[in-house]
Parts: sequence; structure tokens; C-alpha cells
Amino acid sequence: MESLLSRRALLRWTVQLSSIMILSLPLLSPDCASAQSFQIVNMAVPARSFQMVIYPIAQVKGYMKEEGLDERVIFVAPTTSIQAMLGGDVQFTGAGSSALVSMARGNTPLKVIVATNDRVLQWFVTRPEITNPKELKGKKIATTGVAAIATFMAKQVLTKHGLDGNKDVIYLDVGQGNQLAALLGGGFDAAILSVEQRYVALDKGMREMFFMGNEVKNSWGTLATTDKLIKENPKMVGGFVRATIKALRYLRQDKEGTISAMLKFSGVSRQQATRVYDDIIGTFTRNGAVDDETQRNDLNIIRQVTSSSETMPNARAYDFSFAIEADQQLNRAGWKP
Repeated sequence: MESLLSRRALLRWTVQLSSIMILSLPLLSPDCASAQSFQIVNMAVPARSFQMVIYPIAQVKGYMKEEGLDERVIFVAPTTSIQAMLGGDVQFTGAGSSALVSMARGNTPLKVIVATNDRVLQWFVTRPEITNPKELKGKKIATTGVAAIATFMAKQVLTKHGLDGNKDVIYLDVGQGNQLAALLGGGFDAAILSVEQRYVALDKGMREMFFMGNEVKNSWGTLATTDKLIKENPKMVGGFVRATIKALRYLRQDKEGTISAMLKFSGVSRQQATRVYDDIIGTFTRNGAVDDETQRNDLNIIRQVTSSSETMPNARAYDFSFAIEADQQLNRAGWKP
């Protein structure tokens, strides 16, 4: 019991400390004088990636406060964010894929309620001397985990292009964020990279073999919450999602405003922020939802990751009703950023 209490205390301390750290950034500083009149909502983001910038935008532009919410964006690792959400310390997480894995493994009472992107923001990049997929046979590929979701997607892509994605290449876990260094170091022949890593690799002479978003039909950048919050506080969930859909619309319409937000949120250069925006703005969903086929594809990947015998039904894992309703409400009102 003492050990359990210590873990819970540590988790709360981690979330609180993360809140203090992230709220020290200018983009995310709340109006302390008025915060008491709003309901505080903790939103966990796993990284400073482009698709996550919609959440600080939703707060800074006042979309959250229009819903009576004072959003606190905090950086929390995916698995920890799921634990914090179940414990009530966090209300929402941007680690929707981790939520799906938790549902498949332990029937955790969660739902994915928003899909930020309808294409996978991962790139398969090789050393320059590799010019076609079949030359990857017997080669080493740097991943963030042999059981990572992107790795299973890569297996599908390589099989599509004439290899046995399960047997013909060697997948090695080099640790989160280390794929680029592994590729550039010469010890690996290919790597699965994020958008930011991809630019560095290309500038260093590496070759882009595939944009995964063009090869598989899956979602990316999903938002999850608990079944309990949906049942007990649908007003909060609906308001949070509506503010998020507004931020998605802002993202599409105001390029300069979004780039400025990226500079503060991610700390990247203006050149890189502009490059990212131009390359992937078309991957963002218009209403925060993806179709049934995409949901099934996502859950099929989750089945493989968790070695489950059956695929979860869509309705068990997803509830896009809040996003669809919010989009329809904004359309009826003629709302624009």
C-alpha cells in the first residue's frame, strides 16, 4: 500500500511539475487574475510537435475561455499521461495511440475523441546509395521500438513494395528521438523519422524513400479522454473539443499566426516552422474526425502491436460525436477564426 501511494504521489508531482515548467513559456501563460472564474483543464502533450500546437493556440486565442475552461498544456510522456488521466490529474491527452494500446491490452475505459491528422506523419528515409525498396533486403532500420506503431506500419509499406516486411529487414530500437543520429552515424541503412528529423536528414544528403502518410490510411495526432469524464462531464468534453476544432480552423486559415505559435511552442526556427507548415498543413482534418475505414485500419495496427487475437470494434475505441457536433455547430453559426 505504501508503495502504491508513493507511486501516486510521484505521478501527481510529475504532472504538477510539468505544469509549472510549461506554463513558464510565454505562449502558455494563463491570466492568473481571471483563472479562478474558469474550470481548470489539464491537457497532456507528448512532444512539441506541430500537430500539438493547436492546444496552446486554443488557449491563447481565447477559444477555451469561451467554453469556460482554463486549459493548462503540460508535457507528459504517453504512458504516464494515461495513468494521470485515469487518476484524475489530467483530463485529456494527445497520446491517443497509447490510449488505444491501453484499451486493447487492459480494456481501459478510454476513448479517442479527436483526430488531428488523417495521414501518418512519419517518413522512411534511407542512406543515399539505396535507391529502391528492394535494396533494403537484409538492411538495418532504426526505429523507436520493434513494437512501435510506426514500425508495424513500415512493415506494411515494405510488403506493399515487394519485400516481406516481417523478415527481409532488421528493425532495431535505438531509443526515442535517436533514429536520425543512428542513420547519420552510418551504422544503419534506413530510419523511420518524424517531420523535424526528416528535414535534417534530407539536408545531410539522405534519401526519402516513403512518406508513410501516402502509403497507409491511418490517423495521427489523436486526442483521448476517459469514459468517466464523457459520462460525468459531457459539457467539459464538448467545450474542450469545440475549442480544439476552432484551433484546427485557425491553423488552416492563419499561416503566419500558426508559425508564430510554433516558434514559441516548439522553439524551432522560422524557416523550419514555415517548411513544416507548408509540407503538412494538408494532412490536418477539417472536423476532427476520420472515417470508419481509417478507424478500422488504426485498430488493426493496434491488434498487431498488442498481439491480440481480435480487433476492437470502432465504437469501443472512438467517439467522434463531440467533434462532429462541434463542427456542425460552428458551420451553422458561420464561425470563422
